[in-house]
Amino acid sequence: MMKAKLPMILASAALLGASPLKADFAFHDGDTVAFLGDSITAARGYTKLVEHYTMMRFPDRKIHFVMAGVGGDTATKVLDRLDRDVFDKGATVMTVALGINDINWGAAGDEAHKQAYLKGIRTIIERCREHKVRPIICSAPITSMPPDEAEKSYLQSMCDEGLALAKSMGAETIDLQRGMREIQRRIIQGNESRKPEDQIKMHVKDGIHLEDMGQLALAYTMLKGLGAPEDVSSAVIDAKDGKGSGEGCKISEVRTTADGVTFTRLDGGLPLNLGPFTPLNYQWIPIPDGINRYLLKVDGLPEGDYEITVEGRKLGKESAAQLAKGANICSKSDSPWFPGGPWDVQSCIVKELVDSRDKFTGAASLQQQLLSNHPDNAAFISGVKKLNAEMEEAERAAAKPYPYHFEIHRAAPEPEKK
Repeated sequence: MMKAKLPMILASAALLGASPLKADFAFHDGDTVAFLGDSITAARGYTKLVEHYTMMRFPDRKIHFVMAGVGGDTATKVLDRLDRDVFDKGATVMTVALGINDINWGAAGDEAHKQAYLKGIRTIIERCREHKVRPIICSAPITSMPPDEAEKSYLQSMCDEGLALAKSMGAETIDLQRGMREIQRRIIQGNESRKPEDQIKMHVKDGIHLEDMGQLALAYTMLKGLGAPEDVSSAVIDAKDGKGSGEGCKISEVRTTADGVTFTRLDGGLPLNLGPFTPLNYQWIPIPDGINRYLLKVDGLPEGDYEITVEGRKLGKESAAQLAKGANICSKSDSPWFPGGPWDVQSCIVKELVDSRDKFTGAASLQQQLLSNHPDNAAFISGVKKLNAEMEEAERAAAKPYPYHFEIHRAAPEPEKK
């Protein structure tokens, strides 16, 4: 039996423009961000994730990123390379993640080493003031020490003094340790029901350096400290009256159909997605609700399940009740093997570009630090600078939102099992 077609209704209300939700995010248009740190920074894990997020979330801001991590560095050793790796690169803001080497991985936790660390932090801030660079002083990332012990450790107390000193000097601060430790506790609790070979790990065997999960936890904690907002954007659709509104997005062309509703959504920024199966990590790291709320709310749909399709890509089903409540579709996909909505695909493309840019800028860093007497050094560095600018533009272009056509229609009933 064919369903009678309902009249098509075009929304006529004045709707919000596609500007990002207001957010007091630490990186501003025109900034050059330097990530200063030791081997954990030099691994270029969290640095790429922060860059990736910033490109997706604030595509209209021209922000540049410089990796300035060197293995084994301390708050005093970095002073010798601040000019070369930070100030000469035109940095306007710098994150500082140091501490574990300052006390020789905990073996030199004494007053002399602490005072050297604090003196280094003070000097970093003073040097930044001279060069008009905004320092963001972070505590060291967590080690694999059990959380309850780590809270009382020398590393934590030393970093707490460093953060207090930085605040007293007017610098911004991020407590990476306590933020990462909350994630660590979730993982430890989850591992209680897992076999040893299946347990989730944040650290490699040395208990200091980070696995991919640890780098993701560090990136999330840093982003929250930088002011990353929970919401990307929110679309509200009235399927019965054919009206829509948006926050952080523009809603247009709302039309009711025989079994649902269609509309167009233009966002000011997009959610962060890292590829298939990444959402499995979100049971430990609350990225969807913490920084990635890409919301869809649809009122007025009759009871039942509805298929969501965006730009021809199937995202899967949601019930009318869930859509009326509001669904976070940031990583929603019809298949775990493929990205979901077009924003998911765009983010995966940006990830590839960020990884590529990281590779050749890493090569340039090695050339500059360890092979500066090469006869073609100047030409090589000049070529990398040009390529770097082109790649940053490519990242922004790939991250730029465009109008997505949404179709929400009643899902076909599941076939009966024989």
